[in-house]
Amino acid sequence: QVMLVQSGGGLVQAGESLRLSCTFSGRPFTNYGMGWFRQSLGKEREFVAAISRNARETFYADFVKGRFTIIRDNAKNTVDLEMNSLKIEDTAVYYCAAATYYTGSRTPNTYEFWGQGTQVTVSS
Repeated sequence: QVMLVQSGGGLVQAGESLRLSCTFSGRPFTNYGMGWFRQSLGKEREFVAAISRNARETFYADFVKGRFTIIRDNAKNTVDLEMNSLKIEDTAVYYCAAATYYTGSRTPNTYEFWGQGTQVTVSS
């Protein structure tokens, strides 16, 4: 069974940086496209970034382009989300997710496995 365990997150001020990590276990990591989503209070879960199985392709939501970077390490079975120039509106619970053989999906339903979620709070 696939398990995704997240770490990182916390409270930062606007303009600061934060890095989220997600460790994958249970099946061959390279069989899975990986993504990050977020959900803020009262809103639906939204796509943030995704990365292909071989880490050669990355995909980003428009609102994070140039600020966030998704990083995959197939030797360590990890996928990280480096977040720079954080804004108050980036406040949300962030989730990593895995989709079997699929790359770059922006739709939550494509992903079969999810991490536990990590709170990111950006203050002014």
